[in-house]
Amino acid sequence: MSDNDSFGAFLVGFLVGGVAGAMAALLLAPQSGEETRSLLKDKSIELRDQAAQQADVIATKAGKVATQAKSRGKDFVDSAKKAVAKKIPPEATVE
Repeated sequence: MSDNDSFGAFLVGFLVGGVAGAMAALLLAPQSGEETRSLLKDKSIELRDQAAQQADVIATKAGKVATQAKSRGKDFVDSAKKAVAKKIPPEATVE
């Protein structure tokens, strides 16, 4: 879990740094204001689309992990029930 959290933090930092660097480069570039605004608009649309794609990928992976965790949990509960059933004789149960 810790590795995933630190990777997520790195990824967010990387994206924020990339966006900040791109903005600085665009603002300091020798272009007209209209060209710069147009370029910023195009880049922001591109980044939005990439973020949406990554969100879809992450949601798909999270769904798979959740399904696997649910399956493993069910298997664990089933095996625990079987182990308990083997340890407690039927005549010892109280109703």
